[in-house]
Amino acid sequence: MLRINELSLPLDHPEDALVQAIAKRLKLTPGELQGFEVFKRSYDARKKNSEIKFIYIVDVAVADEASVLARLGKDNKVGPAPDTRYYPVEPAPAALTERPLVVGFGPCGLFAALILAQAGFKPIVLERGRDVRKRTKDTWALWRNKVLTPESNVQFGEGGAGLFSDGKLYSQIKDPKFYGRKVMQEFVKAGAPEEILYVSKPHIGTFRLTGVVSRMREEIIRLGGDVRFESRVTEFDIQDGRIAGVTLADGSHIASRYVVLALGHSARDSFRQLHKQGVFIEPKPFAIGFRIEHPQSMVDQARLGKYAGHPELGAADYKLVYHASNGRPVYSFCMCPGGTVVAATSEPERVVTNGMSQYSRNERNANAGIVVGINPADDFPGDALAGVALQEELESAAYTLGGSDYCAPGQLVGDFIANRPSTAWGEVEPSYKPGVKLGDLTPSLPAYAIEAIREALPEFGKQIKGFDRADAVLTGIETRTSSPVRITRDRETYQSLNTRGLFPAGEGAGYAGGILSAGVDGIRVAEAVAQAMRADWQAENA
Repeated sequence: MLRINELSLPLDHPEDALVQAIAKRLKLTPGELQGFEVFKRSYDARKKNSEIKFIYIVDVAVADEASVLARLGKDNKVGPAPDTRYYPVEPAPAALTERPLVVGFGPCGLFAALILAQAGFKPIVLERGRDVRKRTKDTWALWRNKVLTPESNVQFGEGGAGLFSDGKLYSQIKDPKFYGRKVMQEFVKAGAPEEILYVSKPHIGTFRLTGVVSRMREEIIRLGGDVRFESRVTEFDIQDGRIAGVTLADGSHIASRYVVLALGHSARDSFRQLHKQGVFIEPKPFAIGFRIEHPQSMVDQARLGKYAGHPELGAADYKLVYHASNGRPVYSFCMCPGGTVVAATSEPERVVTNGMSQYSRNERNANAGIVVGINPADDFPGDALAGVALQEELESAAYTLGGSDYCAPGQLVGDFIANRPSTAWGEVEPSYKPGVKLGDLTPSLPAYAIEAIREALPEFGKQIKGFDRADAVLTGIETRTSSPVRITRDRETYQSLNTRGLFPAGEGAGYAGGILSAGVDGIRVAEAVAQAMRADWQAENA
């Protein structure tokens, strides 16, 4: 296979235009083109008022690759296609009876369990929350009726925090083995749209993702795995520096010398328990801020110009970064085109926001987190759990500011910049459920964060016209952008630095940020678990 990079075509090109463009670029004679596959399709809208074109990366099968490359000379946009196939780990020994545990069933735990199951290791998954069907009902109970179920919500349950989000499937991680491709292929196999394999910023959307996740769970079980819901781990059995099993909330004990920690970024009780039991944990950077909402039509116009509303482009997104004069980075996070702001707390009497979109992305508003970076080395050096405590303190304050009933505090952008309370909505209506209480967001975040965001918003308005419009809505607060801790692991074995057999993984352990990167990390860790289990079994049965 040959790969062509940067093959440009108009947005509304006919179906056969791509074939013609491939033949022209490779100088093919009739009969040489045997087939092709679109590896990636993107578009560039950075230059305002210019023609937007699709940019393709295409893998092409030809009769004689060497002769085609020879006649192209030094065309650095054409070369051999990389091997993106996934090569499974060596199957489990037939006589192996010990089973690995996977704690958490978000994207990381899902793929760790799937890979282990596909290799015959028959993992046992322990998820503190409920399955997607029950979890969805519990989550809607908070949004509609202000009733929180602490173990079943936006953060906890089958699918993890990524389930109630935009279902974004793109990342900037280094992925030399193309594990991201494996993640996409498994999602498509479980019912996701095939376009996620090639569009530049793929997404599934919340309600389509629920079906995908449940079908993947069924596949894990079919392969010999075991998925147990409402099974919260409360203690880790550590003996002589080695994990030996876990204890659940009901007092039961499950023995295993191989435990994948795919906790998610909100498992604060688990972080504290691990720290208490001496597992090495260190603080890591994270961010805090607000959700901001604008009309999606405004974002489309600012980003796409005359192409706004084009059916091939869909709802426009954005990515913004600004370095404030106080040294704090301010940036957009988890931008959800045509989506809603949702209640995302997992703890009583605390308020947290997040963003969510459906596959159609056709809601009225665009929303994103506007967040300020927290650096533990500067803000709380030496305290592994200080970031957790800060999140809790801010979320409790937001609960009070919102009226102490899970409504969120809110403020219009113009009033926020002018440092005055808001008293009435403008054209932009907030989407957050259960509701938003207008007022002053100044007390909701540390002074340095408020100062940095106030400075950044007008600067963002220079990049996206209308971003700092007076009636845009800020909803507080966004605190769970990522885990505030890292459960540090060895780079080669993926095991905890001081607890053998314990494999920290995914977003909660500080090694991922989003569905795709968490899934990729789950694959990496599963392979490390399989290798360790096989090596130990062979040594013990030599």
